[in-house]
Amino acid sequence: MAEVDVPTFGAELKDGFKAANAWVNNGITWLDEIQQFYRDRAAIEKEYSAKLDALAKKYFEKKNRKISQLSVGDTPTLTPGSLESASLTTWSTQLTTLESRASEHDRYANNLLSQVAEPLKFYNNRFDDLRKRHADYADKLEASRDAVYADLRKIKTKYDGTCQELESKRKKTESHYDKAKAQNAYQQQLFDMNNAKNTYLIAINVANKQKEKYYHEYVPEVMDSLQDLSEFKTLKLNFLWDVATRLESTMLQQSNGMIEHQGKEIQRNLPHLDSMMYMRHNMGAFQEPADKAFEPSPVWHDDDLMIVDETAKIYLRNVLTKSKGQLGELRREVDKKRKEVESMKRVKERVREGKEKKDEVEVIRTLFAMQEDLIAVDQKRLTAEVETTTITTAVGDVTLGAKNHNFKSQTFKIPTNCDLCGDRIWGLSAKGFDCRDCGYTCHSKCEMKVPADCPGEQNKEERKKLKAERQAATNKHLTPDPASMSNESLARSNTMNSVNSTSARQSVISGPQTPSEDAPSEIAPKATTPVAAVKTTAAAPVKRNRVIAPPPTAYVSAPPAGSTNGNAEREEKKGKVLYQFDAGGDGELSVAEGKEVVILEPDDGSGWIKVRDGYKEGLVPATYIDLSFTPSTSSASARPSSTYSTSTTSSLALSAASRKKGPAVAPKRGAKKLQYVEALYDYTAQSDAEHSMTEGERFVLVKEDSGDGWAEVEKAGVTASVPANYIQAV
Repeated sequence: MAEVDVPTFGAELKDGFKAANAWVNNGITWLDEIQQFYRDRAAIEKEYSAKLDALAKKYFEKKNRKISQLSVGDTPTLTPGSLESASLTTWSTQLTTLESRASEHDRYANNLLSQVAEPLKFYNNRFDDLRKRHADYADKLEASRDAVYADLRKIKTKYDGTCQELESKRKKTESHYDKAKAQNAYQQQLFDMNNAKNTYLIAINVANKQKEKYYHEYVPEVMDSLQDLSEFKTLKLNFLWDVATRLESTMLQQSNGMIEHQGKEIQRNLPHLDSMMYMRHNMGAFQEPADKAFEPSPVWHDDDLMIVDETAKIYLRNVLTKSKGQLGELRREVDKKRKEVESMKRVKERVREGKEKKDEVEVIRTLFAMQEDLIAVDQKRLTAEVETTTITTAVGDVTLGAKNHNFKSQTFKIPTNCDLCGDRIWGLSAKGFDCRDCGYTCHSKCEMKVPADCPGEQNKEERKKLKAERQAATNKHLTPDPASMSNESLARSNTMNSVNSTSARQSVISGPQTPSEDAPSEIAPKATTPVAAVKTTAAAPVKRNRVIAPPPTAYVSAPPAGSTNGNAEREEKKGKVLYQFDAGGDGELSVAEGKEVVILEPDDGSGWIKVRDGYKEGLVPATYIDLSFTPSTSSASARPSSTYSTSTTSSLALSAASRKKGPAVAPKRGAKKLQYVEALYDYTAQSDAEHSMTEGERFVLVKEDSGDGWAEVEKAGVTASVPANYIQAV
């Protein structure tokens, strides 16, 4: 039979699988009727010619009732009128021939049953199974498309959520008591919103590409396969008709002329003719769904431009690095799976041609399973390509020259700080990443925000140094100068109007802070003549409930360099002003005699203490503050006596005259600065190389934990070790 180049379902009907599937199902169901016809005919052949005429009329009527269904389908867009499909026309020729026949033979009837009816039953079941596989596969393709749309909606919802959160943080900057903290939170949320927006834009492109693949590749392919099944069904039907015709020709030599004519009509019934007629009467106006477009958040009005500032470039660089790294492998895997699919298609053709003995239903099932795997990998490849193209179009190939960290996922079982945001990574559920080369640590959520500036493989000392520098840089970044803040930076012309909060501002008491490394050295002492410190007697510490600490062996694992342990929040330490002090320079604070102040930073050897009086903060001479003062309002928050006081008499025994004028402030510029730690729990030394501790006792830190779980401290001039997790910096 000559090959004819004809249009295909996939090219002409686009998203018309359900209607085409119903049409193919009608044709397969029709095989059962043809099978029944031959069975009936075999029975009637035994009753001779009296029944032949009635049988022909019966099936003429059946055919007439189904002309439209079998020719153009159930719901044609163009009414066919009295036209019949090529197969129906051939069928009519057979029925006409049957009317002219007057005799029948029993052997012919038996041959019809064994060589025509039974094969028709077999092919009817086989073709129906194949059609169901096509329908299941098409449903999976549609579900995959809907899943992509659902993922896009989730990403859109997440983007809207980040925008809502950003708007909320922007409002807080207007009323929050800590402007720097609120501004920092706002900036961090802005970065998250930008990343969410970029993710949303990328997802839109991915969804559009997936949609394009669905309507222009996946669905047309399965429809072409469905058309192929229908045409193959016609080939088998023609073959069985030929068998019946040959049987009839052998038995009825008298009607040889009619049988030859019938055979010629069957040969004219080319498989594609039925498909052509069905397509001509079912071609309608197909309109492809429009591409997805960026939808601004209702609470954060924005445009569809990618965010390309330096912070966003870090995130985009990491996404691009990951996508480019996956792209080559995905392309190779797609090529491999595509070759496997093509090979299985050739197997299917050989099975149909009878060159290979395999179950075609099983072959089709395997083929569709392989195509599902191919589509899944190809979707990942397409996603990586779109991500790469979208990012490089917006900011170029930002991966050039990047020094990516060699991150490895791990669970941090000891307190570790994130080198990006500064927060803790701790606990079985606190998973993060650790650079195998330089020791950079970060949260899982911070991985894509880490700059690609890995210095390469570092030794233990270099890692500790890098850790300290990163933590210092993080702390400096997270604490912006309030004087440099501007309310103008919080305004967005296209953001919805803010609603003033009606809730009252809550008063928050902040905990003691670790002394800054540089703050004391920047403040010059006010006096030039050294004067002895005023002697005060340390007040007796208020009794506190002891906390039973776990044994030191539980802390042998190495914490990251620079991390501190203990309570995240500590009660404020207060002192009482012994003499009135008037500020005489930048950074100093005027305080009145008898005033209670909060100690923010203790004396580090410079002779000055940083305190807070109300909402004001500044430096005052250390000799002007009674550090052993115990507030009368809270016995539970009382602290042990200060290790800075060397007095032997009570500050309350000072004469009134001495209170009128404080001692001169001794300059301590250039003095060695000491770092102090405080015991969190009681501890009894187990050897001469260790110090015993009581809760609240202070020591001078000599050496931080080097990774073995112990730190060296000085007590009464003696240096010894204590468990690192039993102390905290003060």
